[in-house]
Amino acid sequence: MIFGIGTDIIEIKRIRKAISRSPRFIERLFTEQELEFYKKKDMKAQHIAGGFSAKEAVLKALGTGLRGFRWKDIEILRGPIGKPIVRFGGNVKQFIEDNGIGIIHVTISHSKEFATATAIAEVSMEREGMVIEDLFFQSHEEARKNIH
Repeated sequence: MIFGIGTDIIEIKRIRKAISRSPRFIERLFTEQELEFYKKKDMKAQHIAGGFSAKEAVLKALGTGLRGFRWKDIEILRGPIGKPIVRFGGNVKQFIEDNGIGIIHVTISHSKEFATATAIAEVSMEREGMVIEDLFFQSHEEARKNIH
C-alpha cells in the first residue's frame, strides 16, 4: 500500500549558484557517502541537483516537509548498477519506523536545465496487513451502524 508520493523539480543553475556562493552548501545537505558519489561524477551540478531533488521528493512522499528533520537524515545512495537507494537516520528514521514505512522508491532524472525526482513511500508488508484489517473492521462497524 502506498503511504505517499512526492515529486520535485529544480533548475540546475540554482544549485550551481548556491555552490558558487557557498561551497559549504553541499556539505550542509549531503553525507560523506553522497559526496563521494558526486566526486566520482566530477561534482557536476546536474548530479547534485538530482540528489537535492530526490531528498525533496522523499520529504513530500512522507508528507512532512523538512520540519523536525535534517537534510543529512535522508541519504540518496546508489546500488551496484546505479539505482538510487534511500537510507535514513535521525528523526526521519524514527518517523519511518513509527509510520510502518518499509521502503521508499526513488527515480532521478535531469535535462540540460532541470533535475527532477519522484519518490514513492510504501507501507511495510507487516504493517499493511494490520492497516487493511483495521480498515475492514472499521468499515464493517460503520456498515452495521447503518443497518440498525
